Amino acid sequence: MLKILVVCGAGLGSSFVCQMSVESVLKELNVTAILDHADITSVAGSGADIIICAKNFEQQVRRYDTSATIISLNGLVDKKEIKEKLVPVLKEKCEL
Repeated sequence: MLKILVVCGAGLGSSFVCQMSVESVLKELNVTAILDHADITSVAGSGADIIICAKNFEQQVRRYDTSATIISLNGLVDKKEIKEKLVPVLKEKCEL
């Protein structure tokens, strides 16, 4: 099953709120995935297929994990942006 990790600096508030927005988009698309949220340092060894983060954290995330597809967002709760950036990745990874 597809594993998606949403990360922020501390792994608490903004990553959790973003995770809820991602869950909403996945439900709309009828896609099942394992979702979690964490701080940036937890990226290493997470085994995530997709990592979602704020644009300002993208380079830091890349230092910890280069195997996952990284989606960087300007607005962590912007469902339109999440959908626009997530759909192409889902098509590639799970034949959406």
